[in-house]
Amino acid sequence: MENVVWVDQLGDDAVSYAGSKVANLARLRRAGIRVPDGFAVSTAAYERFCRDSGVAGEIEAALARTDADDEASVENASAVIRAAFAAAAMPGDVARAVAEAYEELSFLCRSINLPVAVRSSATGEDGCSESFAGQFDTYLGLSGVARVLDGVQRCWGSLFTARALQYRLKNGLDYRQCPMAVGVIELVHARASGVAFSLHPVTGKRDRVVIEGSWGWGEAVVQGLVTPDHIEVCKAERRLLSQQINDKKAVSHFDYARGEVVEGEMPARFRNAPALDDVETLAIVDAVLQIEALFDAPVDVEWVVDRHHHGAEAVAIVQARNETVHANAAPVAKPVWDPVSFATKYAFK
Repeated sequence: MENVVWVDQLGDDAVSYAGSKVANLARLRRAGIRVPDGFAVSTAAYERFCRDSGVAGEIEAALARTDADDEASVENASAVIRAAFAAAAMPGDVARAVAEAYEELSFLCRSINLPVAVRSSATGEDGCSESFAGQFDTYLGLSGVARVLDGVQRCWGSLFTARALQYRLKNGLDYRQCPMAVGVIELVHARASGVAFSLHPVTGKRDRVVIEGSWGWGEAVVQGLVTPDHIEVCKAERRLLSQQINDKKAVSHFDYARGEVVEGEMPARFRNAPALDDVETLAIVDAVLQIEALFDAPVDVEWVVDRHHHGAEAVAIVQARNETVHANAAPVAKPVWDPVSFATKYAFK
């Protein structure tokens, strides 16, 4: 199997070697939905790295000492394993393949040292029955070969975050059954970004699309620094049901000097201004409904409004997956909306 596979070359069998996130992006692209360009560092590259670097042996040794019911034991195993990933050398042919693909992606996007999102894309991630949603790492705005290679290696290591490690141990899952691919995806320069659901993520009602969004990238929401705007739109009539524009005090933006997405104070004019206009809102709704029909199931979607475009064509989808909380469950009683907890669960990972 190749070390690198491009999004626009992936077929229906892509999950096994490109992981769920990248395979879903390829599926959306084949359906005509706008997604950013990019490639996956394959599961074969990950397995080669583990084997040739000796990390596989360190994983086994650490797991043998781990008590799944002891949080300190799990945390220690996670730290040891992730340190091993960070310290090991990437096989030369894998590193060359990733570097060449990144340089080709930069050329295709006509951007020297293109900023990219380096996203975990494990084969077991975002599954309907064994959801690892939000448990692995994503790095936004990495630029240059060295930083991209480092990001790939850190994403591989995030297969062993304490949360993911304990989840697998308690559910009897073997880490070798869900190897980690990594997506290296063009970073869409976000005027605004957020998530959208084809059902209400608290009540489970399927008559509406629910959109959460703020200015810039979504990391400020995940970190609890900003409360995003909240919009609900009727599916059948594409009619606005409710809209709550919040005081958005922080923003994630691209720092060109540092070459990464950072958090800062929201400019005063943006704080209480809606992050989406009506055209953008309806474009997100249309995309969500198309994806729901494609997946034949409720979905949650991560979207970005590209600052270099206007109107409906500005909306790009950067992640989509089956919704797993309410798809097979009854609505909960007396729901309470907590945008930060839902962003942490669903978004920007």
